[in-house]
Amino acid sequence: MIEVSGLTMTYGGKVAVDDLSFTVRPGLVTGFLGPNGAGKSTTMRAVLGLERPGAGKALVNGRAYASWPRPLRTMGALLDAGAVHGGRSAHAHLACLARSNGIGRERVDAVLGQVGLAGVAGRRIGGFSLGMRQRLGIGAALLGDPAVLMLDEPLNGLDPEGIRWLRGLLRSLAAEGRTVLVSSHLMNEMALTADHVVVIGRGRLIADCAMDVLAGRFQAEVLVRTPHPERLAGVLRAHGATVVREDDGGLSVRDLDAARIGVLALSEGIALAELSPRGASLEEAFMRLTEDSAEHRAEYGAEYGAAPKGAVR
Repeated sequence: MIEVSGLTMTYGGKVAVDDLSFTVRPGLVTGFLGPNGAGKSTTMRAVLGLERPGAGKALVNGRAYASWPRPLRTMGALLDAGAVHGGRSAHAHLACLARSNGIGRERVDAVLGQVGLAGVAGRRIGGFSLGMRQRLGIGAALLGDPAVLMLDEPLNGLDPEGIRWLRGLLRSLAAEGRTVLVSSHLMNEMALTADHVVVIGRGRLIADCAMDVLAGRFQAEVLVRTPHPERLAGVLRAHGATVVREDDGGLSVRDLDAARIGVLALSEGIALAELSPRGASLEEAFMRLTEDSAEHRAEYGAEYGAAPKGAVR
């Protein structure tokens, strides 16, 4: 279990993490999400004891990570896959870590096979691709067979097969009762992998809930089909809805739920052929949650085909 309580981190007068509290529980894959600069990596460094908080604490299984005599046996972590000695072989890198934590050489061989690097175990890391370095970093995190795993952007550089492999690995580890915390900007992949999400912005907690609960907070839209789309669109817009005409003739409606749309259509004598709520994806929910927290946001305009709010196409 990872427990973050009242964590506050300040650099040069700027608050990077602001009174942050959350718990990562065993048996679940927890996604750690937030815009660039939200404080995710800083929080993870604090969990590892690499940063000293101005206030609050971060514990791993009830203790500071640095206080564990064999920390790799308690929690494995990946923060930066590039932070390795390029002149060493993959096997030598893991063997060095193993010796420092009283882990046998047979475990090194097993982990290299587990992450798909057995065939290149003798090659120097300096010649590895980013994806291979990521696999090696994941292997280092797994080396002590820990009950807790914390990975910062582990999907970077992985090809589709590698992403699928990592998804299966994380879910299998959680199924064994381990604690798994993963940060990523790949929302679609997190939607497939995570059971629970912790979302932060500007160092503050925004959401801490099950994945399906997060998406359920935001009804993305309702798809409506009718023989009289222009007429219905006018009625819905008069009651505050945002309506967009889709290419196949359907209406995508926001700001009114399906029940209200049905009542309005009935009152105007407009027949409906379809009335289907479409829930928000994790990406949509994330963007709406963090729209006031992103430090860098591009402007989107009509030149990219964006329809004016309330437009019917």
